[in-house]
Amino acid sequence: MKVNTQSVNFNADKKLLDFIQKRMDKLDLFYDKVIKSDVYLKLENTSDKVNKVFEARVSVPGDSFVVKKQCKTFEEGADMAASSLERQLKKRKEKLRAHL
Repeated sequence: MKVNTQSVNFNADKKLLDFIQKRMDKLDLFYDKVIKSDVYLKLENTSDKVNKVFEARVSVPGDSFVVKKQCKTFEEGADMAASSLERQLKKRKEKLRAHL
């Protein structure tokens, strides 16, 4: 799957980008018609430790799913967002099977 990653106001290192790519590729196991995914990494200007925003948009034929998570690390945000997307993709797959 094509994962488009954009980091806003900072440069993401290769290790983080590889982790995100690997985590998003696992979504193909749950729904095989995923076209692409766009990932946005943002840093909030707060003194709070939970200042990293991970936003993912996954495009499937006829629809797209958006998940936004705010965490201490981008890796944690990627895990939380991917598990949320897994649930949404499984639900969509079940709906499509029900219509057949």
